[in-house]
Amino acid sequence: MTAKPGTLTRSGLRRVLAVLCVTEIVSWGVLYYVFPVLAPSIAADTGWSLSTITAAFSTGLVVSAAVGIPAGRWLDRIGPRPIMTVGSMLAVPAVLGIATAPTLGWFFAAWVLAGIAMAGTLYPPAFAALTRWWGPHRVTALTALTLLAGLASTIFAPLTATLLGHLGWRATYLVLVAILAAVTIPAHLFGLRGPWPGADRPARPAHPDHSPDAIARSRPFLLLVAAIGLGSFSAFAVIVNQVPLLIERGLSTSAAAWALGLGGLGQVLGRLGYGRLAAATSVRGRGVLILALAAVATGLLAVLPGPAALLIAAAMLTGAARGVFTLLQATAVSDRWGATHYGRLNGLLSAPATFAIAVAPWAGAALAEALGGYPAVFVVLALAALVAAVLAAGSVPRRA
Repeated sequence: MTAKPGTLTRSGLRRVLAVLCVTEIVSWGVLYYVFPVLAPSIAADTGWSLSTITAAFSTGLVVSAAVGIPAGRWLDRIGPRPIMTVGSMLAVPAVLGIATAPTLGWFFAAWVLAGIAMAGTLYPPAFAALTRWWGPHRVTALTALTLLAGLASTIFAPLTATLLGHLGWRATYLVLVAILAAVTIPAHLFGLRGPWPGADRPARPAHPDHSPDAIARSRPFLLLVAAIGLGSFSAFAVIVNQVPLLIERGLSTSAAAWALGLGGLGQVLGRLGYGRLAAATSVRGRGVLILALAAVATGLLAVLPGPAALLIAAAMLTGAARGVFTLLQATAVSDRWGATHYGRLNGLLSAPATFAIAVAPWAGAALAEALGGYPAVFVVLALAALVAAVLAAGSVPRRA
């Protein structure tokens, strides 16, 4: 297949997708999913409280949200190769700093650097790369990426637990950062090569003459930011607080953990069906439907007293909603305004969502204490998703 000037060949597109599938698994695994496994051991070894350690992790996520905004602008201009390569390089000293931190201040500083690395390595830059390179076929590529990247916790949580049992938390981080460096730096440097194409325009462009600044100030974009932010807060608070909720409902810790794991299976199944959903629904209808589904599923977890089978089914339904919500966020900008300014606009869209994800663990625990238990927390989270669905209804430009 001969490529047009400024585009990749079919094999080039497959190469980019394969590279990002691998690097997203490793980056999410080492920079995100390893921490919950190691946090109790870090607290026990250092004497720092678990809440303080979690605050350092959340600080990294907040930094990632802030840095993601200028990173999005750079992505539009120069493409993902330098951004993601530098992000991978910064991840190495960041994780080394976490592993060797002699003081709490050092630990926080290392997580700040990790947050900068996250902005250059996690979903937003990968979504930008596939959106621009794959053009009208981006949903296929984004679905494949999120399906495989969803395996990050499946791979790295048990791997981390095994290493921890033999090495301790500091040496475990050192082994994992070696994997990250060996895989992601050369993969991004050599695997993301190729011309960065001119952005496509949607078939029926909304605001064809508007600058990204004008779009970012528009009512539909602000409503979209609010909807995605609330949806992200609800989705991630559900993940973090689902196990204690199910234990309150009478499930054993093991059964509650299995329910959470099956929710991950629901996430994969939900993503598998996103292509058909996108073809069968409008931009507005899709956003409202997915967020309303999340509200219903979360509400079921709030009100169902049992039995275990029904609670597990509700957990799988919340997983399916979360799975399609990830793809909804990935395509939200391009569905409404095309790919011309995708990196910049998606950076603005992702920043509040990432901040919401950062505060979700603390907020869920605080709400449970204030409201007297986790069922009431899930009522609040269901209402948040429902409000997000209402906001999504107004997030589509009139000419989209």
